[in-house]
Amino acid sequence: MPILKIITQPNPILRKKSKEIDPKKINSREFKSLISSMIKTTAATDGAGLAAPQIGRNIRLAVINAKDGAFCLINPLITKKSFSRELGQEGCLSIPGIYGQVKRHKKITLAYYDKFGKKIKLEAQGLMARVIQHEVDHLDGVLLIDKAISIEKQKNAIASD
Repeated sequence: MPILKIITQPNPILRKKSKEIDPKKINSREFKSLISSMIKTTAATDGAGLAAPQIGRNIRLAVINAKDGAFCLINPLITKKSFSRELGQEGCLSIPGIYGQVKRHKKITLAYYDKFGKKIKLEAQGLMARVIQHEVDHLDGVLLIDKAISIEKQKNAIASD
C-alpha cells in the first residue's frame, strides 16, 4: 500500500469526466489495493478526501476521510440536493496553496457502492456534504477554482512534489 503521487493542476486528467467502474471488478485484489493506497495517501496528506483522477486514474472512485474512519465511494451519484446552500472555504490537494470560498448544498443524498460492492444510500450534511460534493466534482472534471467565488493563496505556501 504505497502513498500515491498526487497530480496537480494543470494536468489534463483533472478535467476529464471519469468512467463508471464495473461492479464486478470491486472485489478484485488490485481494486482493493488501490482503495487502501488512496486511504493511506489521504491520511498521509491530511486530506479530507481524494478522487481517483487526482492520482491519474480516470475512474469514478473517491475516498473520504471521516471522523469514524475512511470509506470509499464507488460510482457515486448525488440523487438529491437541498435548496439551501452555504459558502465555505475549501482547499484541494491538486491545487496546493490555493483556497477558495465555494457555495455548496447544505444537505445531499448520495447513492454509491461501498468497497464490498454493496449499494449504499447516504444522507450527508455540513462538512461531510461539502467534502462529498468536492470529490464528486473531481469525478466530473470540475475543480474548486471553477466554482469559487473568491480565491486566495496561502501565505508562506511550501511547494511539495
